[in-house]
Amino acid sequence: MIQINNISKEYNGVRVIHIDNLIINKGESIGLVGNNGAGKTTLFSLMLDLIEPTTGEIKLNDIKVNESEEWKKVTTAFIDESFLINYLTPEEYFYFIGDLRGQNKASIDAFIAQYEEFFNGEILGKKKYLRDLSKGNQKKVGIIAALIGDPEIIILDEPFANLDPSTQIRLKNLIKDLTQNKEKTILVSSHDLNHTVEVSDRIIALNKGELVKDIKTSTQTLEELEQFFAI
Repeated sequence: MIQINNISKEYNGVRVIHIDNLIINKGESIGLVGNNGAGKTTLFSLMLDLIEPTTGEIKLNDIKVNESEEWKKVTTAFIDESFLINYLTPEEYFYFIGDLRGQNKASIDAFIAQYEEFFNGEILGKKKYLRDLSKGNQKKVGIIAALIGDPEIIILDEPFANLDPSTQIRLKNLIKDLTQNKEKTILVSSHDLNHTVEVSDRIIALNKGELVKDIKTSTQTLEELEQFFAI
């Protein structure tokens, strides 16, 4: 469970986000949507204790993120390329993350072998450093690395950006598979309303740092969101 209470963040006296109360239950698949500057990445950064809140608190599994690191054992994320180590090859990076998660090399080899189709023959065995990969391929590495260690809470910021159409479809199927048994809580932010609605059972919309919609997805959700953002 994720609990957000009176969370806000200000920069030089300008408030960029404020959410009074928000609860995300275990097993929910959340789509976070909003225009540029809505506060999506700021919210994720607050959840991951990457920035300090101006007010309020966030708890992951009843653990305050800025008071303990125990939540990191069950939480993972890929926000952007800064999460990668650019002088490593993809394999070296997977082994590094695996070591942090208590996984040996053999288990990582078996794990990443499951995603050969997702990698589309462009990642493994190429002897390229991460910095030399395309933005899309860097994102593929970051997303799969975030799944190592069977985390309970997965946070992905703009995962569909820079991916070709075939990989976007594979990613949607991957997210649906992860959420099928309702054991994992997944938060996905995206500017693509169609993709987000398709992989989420609940949509949270932000506008100028405020929570403006919190709805269960239905056959009308996409049309409702398109009408809202068309205003």
